[in-house]
Amino acid sequence: MSANVADVVIVGGGFMGAATAFFLRRRGVSVILLERGLVGQQASGTNFGNVRRQGRFLEQLPLANRSREIWGKLKELIGEDIEFIPSGHLRAGYRQQHVERLEKYEEDSRPYGLGLQILSGRLLRERFPFLGPEVIVGSYAPYDGHANPRLAAPAFARAAVRLGAQVVENTEILHVEKDGVDFRAIAVDGRVFRAPAVLVTAGAWGDRISARFGESVPMRAKGPQMAVTEPVPYAIAPSISVSSERLDETFYFRQITRGNLVLGGCGHEPVDLDKRRAYVRPQHTLRQLTQMTRVVPALGHLQIIRVWSGIEGYMEDDRPVMGPSARVPGLYYAFGFSGAGFQLGPGVGDVMAELIHTGATTTPIEAFHIARFSGRAETTPA
Repeated sequence: MSANVADVVIVGGGFMGAATAFFLRRRGVSVILLERGLVGQQASGTNFGNVRRQGRFLEQLPLANRSREIWGKLKELIGEDIEFIPSGHLRAGYRQQHVERLEKYEEDSRPYGLGLQILSGRLLRERFPFLGPEVIVGSYAPYDGHANPRLAAPAFARAAVRLGAQVVENTEILHVEKDGVDFRAIAVDGRVFRAPAVLVTAGAWGDRISARFGESVPMRAKGPQMAVTEPVPYAIAPSISVSSERLDETFYFRQITRGNLVLGGCGHEPVDLDKRRAYVRPQHTLRQLTQMTRVVPALGHLQIIRVWSGIEGYMEDDRPVMGPSARVPGLYYAFGFSGAGFQLGPGVGDVMAELIHTGATTTPIEAFHIARFSGRAETTPA
């Protein structure tokens, strides 16, 4: 078999693509993973690193649960540590409507085994004494946590290579087309990669490829606003976020064991997809500092030492595009995770490998099918 021919070609070397390559090789399927830059360089490596199930749409929880199971055995599975800590996740609220929202979500999500604990009053203060007086309620997810996004996709790619996958970096794909039975992914330098199946995991650029196959989707690219503080003594184990209807209050942060606090939220900024540039605006960082002081007043004196952004693809309905094409047999998608894909990465890889290899998946993903944007209910038969 030629070095440029495999059973599956994956276009996009982020977390979803690298994880799928790994799980395909575990199933004995040959795979070529193509990445324009370096694996994990875009949204997969610049996000917050939240390994959370709490707060997800209910139809996404089976996928999140499958992913959480993999997270729990990740070090043994891929042979590397990506700093996953099951430290818990606390969603905080300031007002009565936040209490009602968190209580409703706890009730609705109970069948999915998140183990949420709604805390208020004395119990909240005893459990989390560092919270400010404006926080009146917290929903605590004991099995959630966080990990290092800069390590995740590269670790999966290396594990896939150890199993025999080809990972081709610094290779920009100009065009993907179906040529008879096979697909052809044509690179800028003229190389052609062939396979009977193609998976598009190109993140914020995924809709450009799907549109070429007649499957346009309503996706916008945005840049998360991220920052990290100077290190201070480690004292806050769970990831903490604010559940609010106000964008300027949707703040989240976590402390890593080295002591630094990673901050995010309070809005996004436009990005330049063609130049692959994202920007941080100072007003976002200032809002984050203000919100951090509301949540934990003792942190109000910290200094910011670095800010960054990335390029993420946000779907109109905040649900990803995941599953087979509605028009082209052998074509699959997994993109548009709307800033909430990091926890799902291992599960997406496992599910997509299962789907491509067997034609079906034991985890329901019908709600994410691309046909929801075209009115077509089922994949076109081969």
